[in-house]
Amino acid sequence: MSNPRNQTLPYRGDIDGLRAVAVLSVVLYHFGLPLQGGFVGVDIFFVISGFLIGGILWREYDQTGTLWLRHFYVRRFRRLAPAFFVMAIVTTLLGWALLLPFEFREYGKTLISATVYLSNVLFFRSAGYFDAASESKPLLHTWSLAVEEQFYIFLPLLILFLARWRWGVLGAIVAAWGLSLAGCILLTPGFSTATFYLFPFRAWELLTGVLLAIWGYETGRQWRGWAVLSWLGMALILVAIVFIPAGPLFPGILAIVPVLGSVLILANGLNRNPVNQLLCNRYAVFFGAISYSLYLWHWPIFTLSTYLRDGYANLLEALLWMALSVGLGWASWRFVENPVRRAAKLPGGVVLSGSALASAILLGLGGWLFVNDGMPGRFGPKAQVHIAASGDFLQDWSRCYIADTLPLDGLEVCPIGPDGPPKVLVWGDSHVRAFKEGLDLAAKETGVPGMIIWRAGCPPLFHIRKVESAATQAQDTACTQANKQIEQSFGRLPALDSILLIGRWSYYASGMGVGLDAENTITLHPTDAPELVGHKQAKLLAVTANDTVRALGRWAPRLFVMRQPPEIPNYDSRKAAREATHAGWPLAARPMTQGAVSRDALALRASLADAPWVPLAETGQIDYIDSWPKFCDAKTCSAVIEGVGQYFDNNHITNSAALRVRDLFQPIFAQSSRKTALTDDLGQ
Repeated sequence: MSNPRNQTLPYRGDIDGLRAVAVLSVVLYHFGLPLQGGFVGVDIFFVISGFLIGGILWREYDQTGTLWLRHFYVRRFRRLAPAFFVMAIVTTLLGWALLLPFEFREYGKTLISATVYLSNVLFFRSAGYFDAASESKPLLHTWSLAVEEQFYIFLPLLILFLARWRWGVLGAIVAAWGLSLAGCILLTPGFSTATFYLFPFRAWELLTGVLLAIWGYETGRQWRGWAVLSWLGMALILVAIVFIPAGPLFPGILAIVPVLGSVLILANGLNRNPVNQLLCNRYAVFFGAISYSLYLWHWPIFTLSTYLRDGYANLLEALLWMALSVGLGWASWRFVENPVRRAAKLPGGVVLSGSALASAILLGLGGWLFVNDGMPGRFGPKAQVHIAASGDFLQDWSRCYIADTLPLDGLEVCPIGPDGPPKVLVWGDSHVRAFKEGLDLAAKETGVPGMIIWRAGCPPLFHIRKVESAATQAQDTACTQANKQIEQSFGRLPALDSILLIGRWSYYASGMGVGLDAENTITLHPTDAPELVGHKQAKLLAVTANDTVRALGRWAPRLFVMRQPPEIPNYDSRKAAREATHAGWPLAARPMTQGAVSRDALALRASLADAPWVPLAETGQIDYIDSWPKFCDAKTCSAVIEGVGQYFDNNHITNSAALRVRDLFQPIFAQSSRKTALTDDLGQ
């Protein structure tokens, strides 16, 4: 009798065809073709993997009562590791040439996590698969490989742990399947990122394939049934690929559609019917054979090409990059995958030790990139200005805390300056974040403690609510609630000498961004004044500004408002850095950023931003701090001054700029400083 460990499952062309459907749906989806649910190809892969691996392990367990783990993992590494290592090394070399330092630093982390098959956990902790930022992560696609590798650990160990109790093994697999499916369905509405990335919520898809394989083995199935099952399975898969929407509803109950479709195809794969004949044709089998290598290569090619090109010009260009993916996928299959997999004379020990050595190299490389901040010295001085600006927007928020007592309980409060009861309140949106380092140093230099309260995209005004395209409904609601709470807190806060308001006033007045962020929109609505419904947004802003100043005037003797720094519409430090680093590269995108703009071009938005505040300043109700002279000469406003980047994007300044202009805040803190000194003198 032959050794069951050396037995392999008979080849089935329909499985390669199903692999082709899976990989092509993913590739076409990622390259922008109109397949709304093309990402479900990964779910099809999960079912196929569970079916094949489950069949292999169950057959060995049934015939021997145990599993030979070394043999199993040698087969897995022989099959998967070589192509992955080649892809990772080539992608790292391209990243060295193309990625900015902060991006390459993050790439180092993903390289480490992908090598140890934990990238799904890393991406779960950092962002969502459907985020725009996902397009800058060349190894994002390795999350699904990590899920499969975790399955390769979980299933064999589960079988071995319960090996003496056959029905216990089967019962445990069924229980794990049920728990995973229930968790996926129940938790997706509130925790879709977790259910998308993490193995416990994806295990049911792989275990579905395992249970199908066990059922077929135990019942002696020939994988032939009614033709209608194949038709129904393919229909479910096509419906999923075309219609399932990306976003927070997936996977959840929607993932059942492609999983069930895959089960029906696999369960009836040897039936001679048009669906299976289509899956077994030579073109489908070809793409199925190269599916693993094609999946490995398509995503780095997509991310790095769109990064270099700043998107694709048209569908033809996308198709050309897809063709390159197919070519590299074939080359990887032909010259990397197959030679190693079929090298019968290559001992298992060599496979394992070679995989360990290659893994160690990638881990060391990833760690080196991370600890060296992505190697910023790779690029020339022209790029360094913008590179420095792109990394000059991280502030020290270590003193911040969530208040747990009234009146600010639940709000994030950030002390600035020396310790002590705050004398100055700085309230605003993300522009407060941009000015934070300058505010903190100005407070320390004058010896006056202060407090910052800020929320991105949230105008520091009373009696309005906002609806913003870049925010969720929950974030919009949180803004309204926070502003109401701040309004109600006055009278219970320590006595304040001054209040400073900082915001992107042009955005709130016009209702839209400008230049590179022109697609961002915000709509303001009155909460306490129905007579203002339907008025122009600039009018509503002026009324609420007046109401806010009048309310704040009862709680602080001096009110200050920062004039919004000039917007540099077509500047973004990251885009400018990319354009500078990619200069001279073939196929590099045409430069689009502009680091300077005339005052005349800014006049209209500036007048809208100033309109609510100038009358209040003229009547002495506020002090209006003019930031423009710090960034503009008589005719031009600039994103780079004396070789130092002043802007992170087209409206947020850098930490360097905030520190340079901190003298603007001197009058605010100096007044409180004089009061403190006078109080000390009177007390002596």
